[in-house]
Amino acid sequence: MSAALPLDVQCTHRAPLRAEGRRRMAAVLGITAVVMLAEAVGGWVAHSLALLADAGHMLADVGALGLSLGVAYVAHRPATAERTFGLLRLEILAALVNGAALLAVSIGVAIEALHRLQVRTPVRAGLLVGIAGLGLVANLAGAAILHRGHRHSLNERGAYLHVLSDALGSFGALVAGAIILATGWVAADPLISLVISVLILASAWRLVKESTDVLLEAAPAHIALSQVHDCIATVAGVASIHDLHVWTVTSGVIAMSGHLVVQNPADNQRVLEAVQERLAEMGIRHVTVQMERDPTCD
Repeated sequence: MSAALPLDVQCTHRAPLRAEGRRRMAAVLGITAVVMLAEAVGGWVAHSLALLADAGHMLADVGALGLSLGVAYVAHRPATAERTFGLLRLEILAALVNGAALLAVSIGVAIEALHRLQVRTPVRAGLLVGIAGLGLVANLAGAAILHRGHRHSLNERGAYLHVLSDALGSFGALVAGAIILATGWVAADPLISLVISVLILASAWRLVKESTDVLLEAAPAHIALSQVHDCIATVAGVASIHDLHVWTVTSGVIAMSGHLVVQNPADNQRVLEAVQERLAEMGIRHVTVQMERDPTCD
């Protein structure tokens, strides 16, 4: 059996407010599942691609939200001697899967929209408007619930983007229904679906790119490696820096490692504390530093 690491070690690897994020995702999962069923039935009866596309988005979102929620619970398990960071990286994997699912759904909707532009299908616009309006209200409520945490967690951002894409889909279906009611122009349904798929594609690509960067241990986008180098180099007693690395373990958990050449070994503890304090101000709280003696002192 794996032994759990001490609490103080576990806490250094935890981003804040994860419990609150799990509660938000659970609430939105329930809302999304109900609206998805309503839109799927309504889209089938009304013969609306926009509504069916939105229901398809929401089906993917139910799976995505369930995945994000499950991962959020599993990732909260304590770190062990074998997995010293615990299972926090699962959050990034879930974000990557969610982004890939959004890419697939948006491409599928775009293909079907192009097909429907060639083969026109009658649409029951009144039913389309009613169900799309209900979906829009529910999706906006879900997006509002998840908005608070989407900047701090890639896992929660993946869920947020899924719900936001559903809100766009519902809005597009509502607009398409209104146009068809007013003018009878049924091409509005696939055209709006095509526009929405492009918007979703852009957001999904950004999510996939950010998740991949974390998995490849790239430097965080908001922290330049040169900035970290200069921050450390200005600490009194530091002669030089090499083998400097900064990466993201998971959203909100940034780590750094590096070798410092210190002019006077007696200053090692003071230099270490100064470096930790300065990097904490930049949001880097997991700091590993190897102190080396300046060879010129010999």
